[in-house]
Amino acid sequence: MALDLENFKFDTPQFDPRFPFTNQTKHCAQNYVDYHKCINVKGEEFEPCQIFFKTFTSLCPVDWVGKWDDQREAGKFPIKLD
Repeated sequence: MALDLENFKFDTPQFDPRFPFTNQTKHCAQNYVDYHKCINVKGEEFEPCQIFFKTFTSLCPVDWVGKWDDQREAGKFPIKLD
């Protein structure tokens, strides 16, 4: 899903009690995984999946997301997303 930079609005992710500490690495990675699991089951148009998308795009470094995307496309991502 491409970002619409002209209409992009920054939203800070809400507090997630699963990740109460300052290091948000796991929060980032979990939302990336949750987003891809959600769209694989419900499709990209399913609105609740966008919460995961907005969260991981806000928290995750672009380099990480690019690396994970490459791994997914190559079938080498370490977590099952289906």
